[in-house]
Amino acid sequence: MAPRHSLRVNGSLEEVDVPDDVPLLWVLREHLGLLGTKFGCGVGQCGACTVHLDGRAVRSCVVPVGSVGDAALTTIEGLGGPARPAVQAAWIAEQVPQCGYCQPGFLMAAAALLTSNPNPTDAEIDRAITNLCRCGTQPRIRRAIHLATRLRD
Repeated sequence: MAPRHSLRVNGSLEEVDVPDDVPLLWVLREHLGLLGTKFGCGVGQCGACTVHLDGRAVRSCVVPVGSVGDAALTTIEGLGGPARPAVQAAWIAEQVPQCGYCQPGFLMAAAALLTSNPNPTDAEIDRAITNLCRCGTQPRIRRAIHLATRLRD
């Protein structure tokens, strides 16, 4: 019998019966039906699976559910706070998405960055946003993050 995990996801308590080593990504998608978090590489490199764990951006494909404990988990479906509307508006204004597959992860990473650093430099953006976009929209993403800082003011 798999252990029971109580997860605080997007402000709600969720119960799942899965082994401790199941990646958080699969718990979110397959057990909780939260499909906004995407599978990309499965090794924590691309960032399509980025979620917030106690406000910090993490790659859910490499986080075992057994390590989450009582941390607050936020997915793209539950993204809120002051960064969300600014980041979303900036993404639209800068026409960031092309195929859009990786964008939930980028939005989560950008929101975490702007929450911890409301006015990042290009170098700080590059260090914090290590997600990959196969369409090559990283320059638009950087512009959108800068725009989001101004939209929040």
